[in-house]
Amino acid sequence: MSMDFNLFMNDIVQQARKEIVAAGYTELTSPEEVDETLNSKGTTLVMVNSVCGCAGGIARPAAAHAVHYDNRPDNLVTVFAGQDKEATARARELFTGYPPSSPSFALLKDGKLMTMVERHEIEGHDPMSVVAKLQAAFDKYCEEV
Repeated sequence: MSMDFNLFMNDIVQQARKEIVAAGYTELTSPEEVDETLNSKGTTLVMVNSVCGCAGGIARPAAAHAVHYDNRPDNLVTVFAGQDKEATARARELFTGYPPSSPSFALLKDGKLMTMVERHEIEGHDPMSVVAKLQAAFDKYCEEV
């Protein structure tokens, strides 16, 4: 039995996209969308999505649950590392002081990076500890909705 690897990966990518969109995040697939969205007023949470196990088992579930909170970002967006390469590269240009990391989260306010939750803070942790990190950042930088 042979399996087409590209077809298999395409299914995984599509599922990863569906999960984060269903959680309320908007996909940014071009550098122009990144510039327009991330440089806007208010708070924006960026989830750098990926196909790795820690994205599917920890980061995306944390992304979905963290926003059910009194203080939360105005905008929820995602870029997909390894898929929407130009959009991801543009977003990462704004994450000054942090090496490329996926999955990860960046919280921006009025176009300026406030904090990040990097892969090393996700991988090997449970989703609820990542939720706690995100919500602590929301308490510090976001308004009550």
